[in-house]
Amino acid sequence: MRDFYYDLFSVSTTRRTGVALLLLALLGLGASTAAAFVHYKLLSDVGYISPCDINATWNCSQVYESRYGSFWGVPVAVGGVIWSAAATLLALAGWRAAGRGKRSAELAARIPGYIFVLTVPALAAVLYLGYASLFVLKTYCLFCLLTYVAVIGIFLVSGAASDGSMTDLPRRATRDLRLLVSSPMAVGVTALFVAGAIALVTLFPRPVTATTREAAPAPAPVVLTGQQQSEFERWYTGLPRIPVAVPNDGAKVLIVKFNDYQCPPCRMTYEKYKPIIAKYQGQYPGKVKFVTKDYPLEPECNSNAPAGQHLAACEAAVAVRLARAKKRGEAMEEWLFQNQGQMTPDLVREGVKGVAGVTDFDAQYASQLELVKGDIALGALLQVKGTPTFFVNGVRIPIVPPEYFDAVIAYELKH
Repeated sequence: MRDFYYDLFSVSTTRRTGVALLLLALLGLGASTAAAFVHYKLLSDVGYISPCDINATWNCSQVYESRYGSFWGVPVAVGGVIWSAAATLLALAGWRAAGRGKRSAELAARIPGYIFVLTVPALAAVLYLGYASLFVLKTYCLFCLLTYVAVIGIFLVSGAASDGSMTDLPRRATRDLRLLVSSPMAVGVTALFVAGAIALVTLFPRPVTATTREAAPAPAPVVLTGQQQSEFERWYTGLPRIPVAVPNDGAKVLIVKFNDYQCPPCRMTYEKYKPIIAKYQGQYPGKVKFVTKDYPLEPECNSNAPAGQHLAACEAAVAVRLARAKKRGEAMEEWLFQNQGQMTPDLVREGVKGVAGVTDFDAQYASQLELVKGDIALGALLQVKGTPTFFVNGVRIPIVPPEYFDAVIAYELKH
């Protein structure tokens, strides 16, 4: 009877459990790897637009760049890759062991218990992150949701497959660890996994904060090669120029940015382009003027964005205007971009009070909002459809790598 139960359970049930766990683990690994790739591109490429940024509600970039997107400076997606890889290796080991003899099948039957233990903290993490996404940010990430499905599925399957004697797991784990050490292949795979996890955490770029920007040395400027410069000029001179009704105050180069403080690409271009503009303003005093125009993608103040979901963008635009009156406009912009991921109207009110000492935000809101709407009207005349939109001496340029934005200003100064 015991042999019959062994044959029936080990070969059939354990294999089906192993396949289910392996498929779920692969789903989690694929989704978390895609999330990590998107986060990497957001940190390393100023012009990158994520394929899962469908609209303001379904927007991976906004989730990854929020305070919930990283833990102790390490992107959450990186942790997801490491956890999913561990679960995949365990599930693969269990699936391969099932049906390969009694001893191997017994090991396969114990592996769901190990995966269950591994999944308990992961389940707590995804419940917390899911709550933050759904109820705090109110912004959803497709890759995150797929990861949540994988973790919850693994928790249910591994919990159902565990034999219930979890109190005996430490003793059995010690025995299985000795079995692992006796297998050169298992030791090699484990060593590769640990080395890969350490390398991923160590080498993955960190989110840039105000503190790290101040502490880090300025990156060396990237200079276009002769061929790149020639191709750039051929592309740039082919772009149309249109009149932009913004005074240049005698400047030779007028840069106008239509901006939304809840827009992730607006934050990226703020961080990447600001040093370039400052460089030319220092080298050519009075010759380069930069103007920020408000174009919040929020229906409250922008009728051209009826589906806009940046529901604190109008308040943010007003906050910067009020802060400028207190000579704290730049500090307010910095604060808004650093708190972009969790921005709400109430948080903006708290921020402008703390940064600029504005205590009458609500009293001035309506009058300042009319000025914001004036910028929006100008944007509509210029056929601005999204943010950020840049005009350099009337030339509308897309988001480009910093060295090409530098080349645009240099070209305008020269010509």
